[in-house]
Amino acid sequence: MPVKNLTPLLLLMLVACSGGPAETPANVNAARVAADNEPHNWLAHGRNYAEQRFSPLSLIDDNNVEQLGLAWYLDFGTDRGLEATPVVVDGVMYVSAAWNIVHAIDAANGELLWRYDPQVSRAWVAANSCCDAVSRGVAAWEGKVIAATLDGRLFALDARTGKLLWSTLTIDASKPYTITGAPRVVKGKVIIGNSGADYGVRGYVSAYDANNGELAWRFYTVPGNPAEPQESDALEMAVKTWSGDEWHKTGGGGTVWNSMAFDPELNLLYFGVGNGTPWSRELRSPGGGDNLFLSSVVAVNPDTGEYAWHYQTTPGESWNYSAVESMVLTEFVIDDELRKVLIQAPKNGFFYVLDRESGELISAEKYIPLNWASHVDPVTGRPVEYPYAHYINEGRLIMPGASGGHSWHPMAYSPDTGLAYIPALSVPGYYNHDGSYSHKPGFQNTGIEEGVMDFRALTPQGERQKLRFGVRLLAWDPQNQAERWAVEHADLGGGTLATAGNLVFQGLGSGDFAAFAADTGEKLWKFNNGTTTLAGPVSYAVDGEQYVAVLAGRGGGSGLVGGPTAKRWQGVVNENRVLAFRLNGEAKLPPPRTIARSISIPGALMPLIEDETAVAQGKKLYEQYCYGCHGLEVMGGGVIPDLRFADEQTFSDWEGIVIGGSRVNAGMRSFAAVMSTDDALAIRTYVLERAGRIKQ
Repeated sequence: MPVKNLTPLLLLMLVACSGGPAETPANVNAARVAADNEPHNWLAHGRNYAEQRFSPLSLIDDNNVEQLGLAWYLDFGTDRGLEATPVVVDGVMYVSAAWNIVHAIDAANGELLWRYDPQVSRAWVAANSCCDAVSRGVAAWEGKVIAATLDGRLFALDARTGKLLWSTLTIDASKPYTITGAPRVVKGKVIIGNSGADYGVRGYVSAYDANNGELAWRFYTVPGNPAEPQESDALEMAVKTWSGDEWHKTGGGGTVWNSMAFDPELNLLYFGVGNGTPWSRELRSPGGGDNLFLSSVVAVNPDTGEYAWHYQTTPGESWNYSAVESMVLTEFVIDDELRKVLIQAPKNGFFYVLDRESGELISAEKYIPLNWASHVDPVTGRPVEYPYAHYINEGRLIMPGASGGHSWHPMAYSPDTGLAYIPALSVPGYYNHDGSYSHKPGFQNTGIEEGVMDFRALTPQGERQKLRFGVRLLAWDPQNQAERWAVEHADLGGGTLATAGNLVFQGLGSGDFAAFAADTGEKLWKFNNGTTTLAGPVSYAVDGEQYVAVLAGRGGGSGLVGGPTAKRWQGVVNENRVLAFRLNGEAKLPPPRTIARSISIPGALMPLIEDETAVAQGKKLYEQYCYGCHGLEVMGGGVIPDLRFADEQTFSDWEGIVIGGSRVNAGMRSFAAVMSTDDALAIRTYVLERAGRIKQ
């Protein structure tokens, strides 16, 4: 019987055979290899090893989705960004919230079964995390729930009780590493990467024994000291693609912070590699070179970590064009031959179809407008770059910018429609070398001028750039490399879920969680959650009832920077929740709570607002060091405090906070290493000026 035709009774039988919430979770090892045999479960980050994020359940479909209602919700008690995909095993949901706090929840009614707080260091996150206190999920394996922390630990919990079984440190704690990605388990090994490329680290991916946390193997994505032998033959090959030794001093970047997939037939593990440090190859690797394995898809043997093949999407990467975005495994008939393929829409704006056995490029086409390369050469597999795209000492406005054409937000693929559903972005970015760049330990080291986009950047013809801004849900036909339909959004677009009910679900920056027809893109249903919803949704079944669940809570890199999202949520409390929907659900969310805010400028500081020179200097410094957390133009979105509404004590103790680090344990780091007291006070002047605008 086809999975999409399962009846509620058969689903009930499947659940009963596996055991309910009170029993130890089923052996996930066997289940993952054939996840479609357990359609009621969501056993892994992307549901199966192929990372398709496609649910075979079809009780909720395009004919009845308008009857979808909230079944239950659970408040997490945190107020930072939520990016995790839940895992559901035999009626129990396991999910990580902000600060890597893990929850086990009865997936039928939302009852909290247990909660484990790993006590992540707030000071570590303040110093080393670029993009909020986020986590992208957990893994389940043979009665264990396995998770990672922002301060570099990997740990396993008893799935029944939440008791800690083992914990291991995966990083060199003298380096600014973090972990934001979800672990995967392959053949009894926990695969985990790390984050922190912009801060200056050397990327790698590791495998640990799921039973005891012992290291099994490690694959470095950037070579080590070029004057010494490398750790593997693959790195001996890679080191020849780097020049100088600046990259070795700073680590080089190349972190593995998001996508992975596994082909059990080929016994190949695939992972994506991030950008370099600093961003510009001219600063990172003077003299050129492709800089392997930056911005690459890499395939290794999961038993040993031995290199099999790689494909580099952006040789000599200089624009933060990581290749860590969702990778999906599927099959296409090409020239009358069934090909096993890997598909990906990475940041650089090209959609790739690769042979997943050999790494051969099958095709690559633009899925968004871009101006850094004309096309990908089908023979060499390399992008044909425009000379304009290289920004040495001359500002360039490049599409896409650092946010990419597609970021961490999960992409789904439906084998029913043959379409990939991409949370696509069209946002340009300004690039220019920072003329005073030098490596700053413990701070972001992009090597480019920081700050708000400079729209004065011109084309080589002296014309202003005419680049389209846009956020879309894009349905892409990978086999024919063509757009099938797209839905324009006015705000951020979150991760996607495809189902056998001819549906695609996606959360939005507006707070809507919406369902679209998978074949046409018609919007069929929406529910407003009261906060931004960007995490990857899932679908599962309990007792014959299909559910769709998603985490709601704004934050992350884009959520902190602000823009339209911050304006939309001014003064609204950021409630962190998991929400589950079913047909005819009748639960209700409480009304949104507002943040009590008032302007509290000390009278003695009021004259500073009139000092235009100090305001301009403070604005420049704020855009260099502060807006990534506190928002563009000092406009917070209710995640990290909006400085315009700081109390008098904060303004009075500004030097102690910014330079002295008096609030480091609350998540506000010291900037003494990169700015003077005068710099800090200039930033205060700019913040006061922004607050004064409100008061006026």
